[in-house]
Amino acid sequence: MADGGRTVDEIAGEVFGDAVPSIERYVDILTTRGVEWGLMGPKEAPRIWGRHIFNSAALSTLMPEGCQVADVGSGAGLPGIPLAIARPDIRITLIEPLLRRSNFLTGVVEELGLGDRVDVLRGRAEDVGQHFDIVTARAVAKLPTLVGWTRGLIGQGGELLGLKGASAQEELDNAQKVLKKYHLAGEVLVVRAHPDTEVTHVVRITKQ
Repeated sequence: MADGGRTVDEIAGEVFGDAVPSIERYVDILTTRGVEWGLMGPKEAPRIWGRHIFNSAALSTLMPEGCQVADVGSGAGLPGIPLAIARPDIRITLIEPLLRRSNFLTGVVEELGLGDRVDVLRGRAEDVGQHFDIVTARAVAKLPTLVGWTRGLIGQGGELLGLKGASAQEELDNAQKVLKKYHLAGEVLVVRAHPDTEVTHVVRITKQ
């Protein structure tokens, strides 16, 4: 059950709509192949929906229609894959430097039939040389390091959305020197994928 007494199936139906079969298949992949490949811990399965899927999907509430998104250090595809499933109007590039993980992502994108709007790019964020409306990152690095890696990806009027824990404000406070150096501004947002899911803390970084 989720926070408000609704079942996971009910919430998933409201968040993902007709794409529920795709997100359920992705969950199956994460809890089997993802564990086998060492991309997910074996103890994550019981909390996969709340801690990973709905946590990632909460970012969709901050994304304008038709935007171009880069998911940096995508790993097992979080938050990029849930976002792509929840928001068929956006195009996402999953950026992952490690071969094993990028191979995993390529397989997932193909299996879920997302190849027409999800690209997998093996490389480091700072070497990509493209601009995006939205840059996302989850469990990649502390904010000062993350800003250094991703600032070149943020297009005009774009922003970085970093998924962080409850200490998001403290992390933002500690990053002020770096933000000032690069003429960036930051704020902490608290969002939910659905009223009955746990909150997601997001640090939003924009150009001044």
